[in-house]
Order: sequence, then C-alpha cells, then structure tokens
Amino acid sequence: MNMKVLIITGSPHKAGTSNTLVACFMKGAEEAGHEVKIYDAARGNINPCLGCDRCGMAGDCVQKDDGNGLLKELLSSDAVVFATPVYYFTMSAQLKTVIDRFYARNGAITRKHMKAVLLATAWNNDDIVMKGISTNFDIIFDYLNFIDCGRVLAKGSGTVSMMPDLYRRQAYELGAKIGG
Repeated sequence: MNMKVLIITGSPHKAGTSNTLVACFMKGAEEAGHEVKIYDAARGNINPCLGCDRCGMAGDCVQKDDGNGLLKELLSSDAVVFATPVYYFTMSAQLKTVIDRFYARNGAITRKHMKAVLLATAWNNDDIVMKGISTNFDIIFDYLNFIDCGRVLAKGSGTVSMMPDLYRRQAYELGAKIGG
C-alpha cells in the first residue's frame, strides 16, 4: 500500500547524523513506492505554542506561521517520522516546538491512529543516552494514539563519520517496510 509519509526533522545540522538517517529512511520509503515530504523544523517558520487555547484543540492556531499548514500536511499523511539529535536526553528544541503545536489539532491527530517512527542520534555510546528520549516518545506515541512502527536509536553517532553503518541500514529498512 502506497502511503504519504511526513518526516519532521529537528536538527540544526543539515548534513548531520539525524539527517543522514532521514536520507536513508527516505530512500527506502520512496523505493517502496511511498510519497515522502520533509518539514525542517530548524529552518521552518514555527513559533512555540502560546497556550492561549483559542484553537480549542480542534481548529487553526492564531499564529500566522507554518503551524497550520504543517498540521494539515500531518493530517493528510499516513505516517509521521520524527528525526532528532538527542540533546540532554530528549529531542531538540526545534522538534519539541513542532510537537507542542500539535495541540491545535489534538483530537483529529489522536483519532487518526497514524503510523509513527523515531530516528534519533546521540554522541554518547552508553546505555543511558537513549533512555530519556525513548520514554518521552513512548508517552507521545501512546497519548496521540500513534502506531509505533519502529525506531533507530543511533548511539555513538556524534558525527556522520563515526556513525556505524548498522544505523543507516536500519533506517533504510524501516523506510522500506513502513507500509507493510
């Protein structure tokens, strides 16, 4: 089944490790016949949620930035991929800003039961480095009724040259099988 996949990247490094995994995932997904779009949160025009509640969790946000268009794109997609470096055991601020803006369409997102993937990279190679982000996305996926289709948790990947090939392969394979 061909799907629409939205990848939301949260890295300020265009050619960094997170975006390397994105490229591998995207290649696998496109070769499998899926339509893939990317939203670059680090370069996009998206502001933090104001907490004003004027959206009522079911309407447009009052802010005039990329948020409403991104939410429409999300809701027209079959799967969402979150890609981020690990900063202080969680996602980047850029990605967190985007996820906070999901509030405006919270009900529609939770009713959709979308497929979801996490691609995360970290410099450290110890066992604790991915614990915080994994727990955070366990909760996000559960709360938003996302179907967890897999994760690539690339420890010891502070630079592209130090990233083990295993993680690139995992990202590609995850992209190739996202529809199945």
